[in-house]
Amino acid sequence: MNKILKAAIAFCLAVPFITMMTVSSAKADKIRIALAETPSDELAAFFVALERAKANGLDYEWTAFSDEELAIQAVLSGQMDIGFGTPYAAMQRSRAPIRIVFQLSKLKFFPVTSKKYSKLEDLNGEPIMLHSRGGGTDSIANVIEDKLDIKFGKRSYVPGSSNRIAALIAGQTDATIVDLSNKNKLMKLQGDKFNVLPMFEVDASDEALFGNLDWIKANEKDVDIFVKALLSVWRDMHKDPTIISRETNPDGPIGQLPKEILDSLDGFYTDAVAGMVLGCGAADRRSRVIEDRGLLVSEAARRRVKLASACGRRAVIPVAALFAQITWSGR
Repeated sequence: MNKILKAAIAFCLAVPFITMMTVSSAKADKIRIALAETPSDELAAFFVALERAKANGLDYEWTAFSDEELAIQAVLSGQMDIGFGTPYAAMQRSRAPIRIVFQLSKLKFFPVTSKKYSKLEDLNGEPIMLHSRGGGTDSIANVIEDKLDIKFGKRSYVPGSSNRIAALIAGQTDATIVDLSNKNKLMKLQGDKFNVLPMFEVDASDEALFGNLDWIKANEKDVDIFVKALLSVWRDMHKDPTIISRETNPDGPIGQLPKEILDSLDGFYTDAVAGMVLGCGAADRRSRVIEDRGLLVSEAARRRVKLASACGRRAVIPVAALFAQITWSGR
């Protein structure tokens, strides 16, 4: 078995099955961030942005929750300030006072299976492993069911595409949905043992940074620092994806991942940017994504979103001013 995939499996097994894990940086007043998964290569760019924000005076602590719903509820309750994940189902279900602060990626995932299956229709009644309940891959599974008139069997949830690839290799599942980079990695290393099923185009948003609206309004300065840092990383990554590995803190959570995974960061982010999953290509869709998710945005706010997604010189806006104009449509 390839070293990278072995390392991914080893890391999965090493991650404790606990409800949550909290890590703080050094100073006292910190922004509290809820993660819907443990740190992985998929979060490396996000942690680079956190370090840039810290250099500009915004200290932070992060908590990795074992379930995305717990992370969302922590933001709603005020236990956490900002969340990283896919809160759309919660927003639709309860009209929760959550607002998207920054759209981090476009939803571009692929059904990957053992050789038992050759087309999506073969998965009718079959179990499938997904990222989280109500998350992006769960939504894709719903779209597949609706479009092809099939019904998946039992759905299990394991956060992180790399972790689901490890589970697939270990024989813990025969079907999953993973991101572009992990799909490419698997096919390159063990393509003879697995299938990527033909899939129609799904144009939607995936992971986002979100916050409680009251907290966003009360902490405009902190939110602006955070968004400036995110925009700078996404802009630089679009120009040179290797910036992520070069700026990864060796003493931080990403820097502590297995060497084989760290060595693959350049390839991971090169694939992501080339596939328009991250970087400017993904950001260009942000205003439409907000509308598609059931949010009403005024024309002035829409212009600000497009400005913030341009990956150009004038990308920074007063975030609280923007999200004060976004209201839940109730659709």
